[in-house]
Amino acid sequence: MSLLRWFPIFATIIGLVFPAIGSKANPPENDCPPPALSRLEKHKVVAGETLESIANQYNLFPETLIGFNPSLKAGIIAVGSEILIPPFNGIRIDVPAGSSWQDLAEAYGVRSDILFEVNGCQQLSQQVFLPGVNWSRQDTQTVDSYTGFAGYPLPFEAPIGLSYGWRSDASSESRQFHSGIDLLAEMGTVVLSVDAGTVAFASTQGIYGRLVVINHQGGRQSRYAHLQNMSVTVGQQVQTGDIIGTVGVTGSRDLEQPHLHFEVRYNSPLGWVAQDPQLHLQSKPTAGR
Repeated sequence: MSLLRWFPIFATIIGLVFPAIGSKANPPENDCPPPALSRLEKHKVVAGETLESIANQYNLFPETLIGFNPSLKAGIIAVGSEILIPPFNGIRIDVPAGSSWQDLAEAYGVRSDILFEVNGCQQLSQQVFLPGVNWSRQDTQTVDSYTGFAGYPLPFEAPIGLSYGWRSDASSESRQFHSGIDLLAEMGTVVLSVDAGTVAFASTQGIYGRLVVINHQGGRQSRYAHLQNMSVTVGQQVQTGDIIGTVGVTGSRDLEQPHLHFEVRYNSPLGWVAQDPQLHLQSKPTAGR
């Protein structure tokens, strides 16, 4: 298996979602979570509970609970009754006949990569989950001054062997998604931290081969894969330009020539969502130290 994902060409959405990686957690082998609608829980109402208190308990909006439990529209919750609890804010919809994932993404204004992944990377069923956009009422009050990572993952600005995003394969009539960028570099080239942060993972991990994951401020994460050697350990604090390893050929690679597979992810309630690394990188490399 490579870092490219394969499925029928009708699915014209983009991106990947990974469960969160904490300071000492392992990144998953499987890059698709179970469908959100398969993860509904049941909550048995006890005396003293209200719609609002139950929503707060599960970090959801009351409107989300009403959507999954129409009987709550009147605002009355009977003690002993059971209500459905989705894993995060959103709604369940019936899919119109003949619709595609792209149709739903355009109709509801939901990021197509998240829409596809949160429904288990499967073909369209009769019902799907549409994740919410505003995850908390405090989100709009948060000011983020982030303008990109301070550094570059190599000592020089490297040519890109494989870009982030979709590619078509004429022979199989399929589309493949690449969750990062492959930066061409010779074996043994030092790999650098793109910004200050904490090493969340440093070990061998399936298709990534030797992998270093660094968590940065602002809920952002960088991943460095196919390494030959690793120079950091879990929990270690790193600064921009610190050497974290060297370019290698470990894991399952999408290019024959040596390269660094580099990913950037953003922490959402759905997990670490892949983003285009080129939007985050400074054009001027930082010297290794």
